[in-house]
Amino acid sequence: MLEAGTMLLFCAVLFASVALGWSIIPALFVGVLLFMGYGLVRRCSLRAMASRAAGSVRSAGTVVVAFVLIGVLTSLWRASGTIAFIVAHSTAVIHAATVIPLSFLLCSAMSVLVGSSFASAATMGTICMSLGLSMQANPVMLGGAILAGVYVGDRCSPVSTSALLVKQLTHTNLFNTIARMLRTGAVPFVLSCVVYVAAAVMEWLCASGGSGFGAASAAATAGSAGSARAAVSTNASSITDIGGLFSSAFDLHWLTLVPALLVIVLALLRVDVRLLMLASIAASVAVCVGVQHMEWAELLRLLIFGYHAQNPQVAALLDGGGILSMLTVMATVCISSAYAGIFAETRMLARLQQVIEMLGHRIGACGATMITATCAAALACNQTLTIMLTHQLCGGLYGDDESERSAQAIDLEDSAVVIAPLIPWSIAGAVPLATINAPTLSLAAATFLYLLPLSRMLASAVRRRSGFRTRHRSQNQNPGLAIPHRPKPMLHMFAHGFHPKSGD
Repeated sequence: MLEAGTMLLFCAVLFASVALGWSIIPALFVGVLLFMGYGLVRRCSLRAMASRAAGSVRSAGTVVVAFVLIGVLTSLWRASGTIAFIVAHSTAVIHAATVIPLSFLLCSAMSVLVGSSFASAATMGTICMSLGLSMQANPVMLGGAILAGVYVGDRCSPVSTSALLVKQLTHTNLFNTIARMLRTGAVPFVLSCVVYVAAAVMEWLCASGGSGFGAASAAATAGSAGSARAAVSTNASSITDIGGLFSSAFDLHWLTLVPALLVIVLALLRVDVRLLMLASIAASVAVCVGVQHMEWAELLRLLIFGYHAQNPQVAALLDGGGILSMLTVMATVCISSAYAGIFAETRMLARLQQVIEMLGHRIGACGATMITATCAAALACNQTLTIMLTHQLCGGLYGDDESERSAQAIDLEDSAVVIAPLIPWSIAGAVPLATINAPTLSLAAATFLYLLPLSRMLASAVRRRSGFRTRHRSQNQNPGLAIPHRPKPMLHMFAHGFHPKSGD
């Protein structure tokens, strides 16, 4: 009961912070005090808990360095005109009949390059939403396509903070995991494209029938969607000429594309991600100085504070980046890492981990991870803490060899990373939707985010059933190999009571 009460109190603090729009960092510090208080009640040494927490934070040092490099890289890509070049040339292909599927594809491509859902939503997402609504597209479908797209790269980009965090937690090779993510995500990605093409065709048929895009959208998006259309359409006309807007602020020379091309080429060559980012940073600095004629003092300032454009319209689309922009996620990772040490010392999650292991025996490690990630996302209210909690709780489902660690890495990527933005009160989905002024109902149209975990659970169930049939056939053919009957773990627990392991 004490464990449940402590966790519920922590969740209440997190919910209050999110509901009031406060930073979650103070709430996470409160969590440290609560969990250490639990340990003291359980007669754990304060020194031992602090030592375990400090060790866990030190182990996160590598990923924190990578986050600093990402902050610098995203700031320089904004200042060098790299993002402006990509957005200006890619949005030129958007048309009224194809705006929904193209928004998904363009946001996916942008997120793969920058590795951030928030940055992708603020740039490509904002523009796609504005252009789409000016073409009378359905704001629910459009917002869902954009939200799904910005998380395609947030999941599998070599410069994604979530991918780097999973790599650090599971001690796996990033590029091997990305290769597996491409395989597991291929079918959900194609199906999402089909859904958005079908939505575009339906919109086109409605327009051809005389009802028009506006009437169809109004019927499908009553309530909050209507207000979203009004909120964004007021700015749509002002940024319709994206090429002209960015040309006034940057020299859109083809050299501005070099930093992005370096990321792609070096990722294909499987160069260490830190070296990859350093190479792109060096190229961006050269473009800033040589093409955009930026002063060194200004360049040094934006590395820390991020890029800030003088033109208000450009600023609304491109401002951001810098080391300071990564402080929240770095603090979240460090504090959450401290949780891992405290939990290990106090064994606070031991009973819950045993229940999850029992669940894993019944439905498989993949299915148990999906369910755990959904619950963790509902409680954590953000992606980073969801990933770390799911990893901590599901550790017993996997072994410690390379193949098992790889299996856990791909299960985390296909669950915690994409389920977190589907929780309506989680900042993982709420912030991108608020950035593009899309209705909350757009969560239902973010098809890739739920087709991916559903397809993984279905594939896992099929494999388990196939394996069961194979074992059953083998036992029938060789009765001497039959496995003796054992009570099912979950049923046994309820029938005979729960007996925790020694030390609980």
